[in-house]
Formats: sequence, C-alpha cells, structure tokens
Amino acid sequence: MKPTVSGIRAIAMAGALLASGAQAQDYGGFGRGGGGEGRGGGTPGAFDFYVLALSWSPTYCEIAGARRDDRQCAPGRGLGFVVHGLWPQYERGYPQNCSAVERAPTRQAMEAAGEVYPSEGLARYEWRKHGTCSGLDPAAYFRAAKDARMAVTIPDDFKAAGSDRKAAPIEIARAFVLANRGLRPDMMSVTCARGQLQEVRICFSKDLRGFTPCPEVARQNCRAPEIAIDAAR
Repeated sequence: MKPTVSGIRAIAMAGALLASGAQAQDYGGFGRGGGGEGRGGGTPGAFDFYVLALSWSPTYCEIAGARRDDRQCAPGRGLGFVVHGLWPQYERGYPQNCSAVERAPTRQAMEAAGEVYPSEGLARYEWRKHGTCSGLDPAAYFRAAKDARMAVTIPDDFKAAGSDRKAAPIEIARAFVLANRGLRPDMMSVTCARGQLQEVRICFSKDLRGFTPCPEVARQNCRAPEIAIDAAR
C-alpha cells in the first residue's frame, strides 16, 4: 500500500525531531562539526592532529545552555571563549567513542578537567566521545586540553565582557592570527550558528608543540558576511 501524503509528512517530521534531538545531546550545543565525517570505534592514539574547539559561551547559552539550566550559563559568570573540546582528528574525518571499555575519570582527573572546562558534564562527555581516542588516560587528556588552551592567546577584543556587536568571520580569524605567533588562516576556522559566532577551532600538531595546517577544518569557515557577537553576561 502506498503511503499517503500526510503519512509522508509525519515520517519527515519525526525524522527532523530525531535529528534535532540527537544534536541536542552534544554538550557543546552545536554538534561536532570538526571537519569531515566521524568514525566510531577508532584505535586510541591513531590520529593525525588535534583540534582545539573554543566555544563562544554567550551563543551556546542563548541557543541551548539556558534551557538546560547549564551551570556554564549562570547569570554573572561572564564567560566568553571556553574550551568545548580537544578533538583527535584524521586528515579526513575524525575518530569518536574509541574505547569499548571506557576508563571513568577519577576525582583527580576531574579536578584537572575543572581547570579548563566550564562544566563537569561537558568534561565527562568530551572524555567519552573524544578523549578515549587520544590514547591518553583521563587525567593526561584533560591536562593536554589545558596545555592546548594555554598555548592560545585570546585577542583583547574577546577577553572582556564588552557589548553586543557584529564582525565578519575573517576579521575574527585575523584577530586570532595577529595574537598568536605561528598561527595562519589555514590552521583554523571560525564557525557560526544562526547568524552568531559559534566557535573558533584551532589545529595543533599531535604532540601539541605548535599549530598545524588542516585544510578540511579550515573549509568549515563561516561564510556569512557578518555575524553577531553577543556580550558575555
């Protein structure tokens, strides 16, 4: 029997709801999007480079965090760029959920995570999905995330709470390039969501000793001529 038009619409709507629900499970609020397609069950430690994802907290809180009552979005925290994750990456695509027997982070490891992630829930999620692919134990992985974050200088215009404004993605990228010696536009991307600044993603060599070119990630640059940058609150 052929499906009716209303039946087709119902199936399509259900699929859309399932897709949006799956995306909402990502603590980053925006989905992975590091470049290419994810491959589940990769070999821990077998990857080419890292992506450090720095999320613009005001955008995350407006789109997803506030309705989840996320501690990251508590009034008065005044967060700007925060670490979304440190992601092992292939030249094409990326591994995820690599360990069949996951080592749960110890309290000591979570203390290390607390030095760099805006919430414990995000840190645990990132360990499960991405940290298990690093070949490191949880404490070492969180320390690596901190090392990567400390290696990046946030441009002055993005350090203070500031005020709501707009800028071209290329201007944001240029600010990071000028603030970080050795960083080039082909080693990073500026992403957007709903016309707002979403993340700055910066590629590091596997040993975290410097920035590295990452064409697939760089192609994820936001193509909007101008995006909103809400002030930290």
